[in-house]
Amino acid sequence: MISLELARRLRDNGVKWSPTSGDRFVVVDREMDNDVFVLSDMTVEVHRFPYGEVIGFNGTTEWALDSIDQKHSVWLPSETQLRRLLGRTFQSLEQVADEWRVTIKVGGRTSSVQDADADEAYGLALLHLVTGEPVAAA
Repeated sequence: MISLELARRLRDNGVKWSPTSGDRFVVVDREMDNDVFVLSDMTVEVHRFPYGEVIGFNGTTEWALDSIDQKHSVWLPSETQLRRLLGRTFQSLEQVADEWRVTIKVGGRTSSVQDADADEAYGLALLHLVTGEPVAAA
């Protein structure tokens, strides 16, 4: 799972989230940053209203949070979701010593990023794709 810091950076740089069952997220800035929630059709689901999407906590008896606006949450995309977002730019994932290297190709230029966590490496590659922030050349 990617770090909350990287997830915030992705969100703040335009990576959009359309919540679906199975997605992981954090309710931020409410002293709940360490609690990871998972959307489920049975317990937590997305309600779509004309004014926006709300994440509903249906059937929970443990606490009194009925729903929150999506803008108060941060999506923690999975490795599969990050790879999908990289699309055709994704070239490879390989292990290099104790780290994972993700290589992407944009406009004929190949770039790569490395991290000890494969999910984080995917997220950093996506951040590079959406912001142009420099990464080590492959």
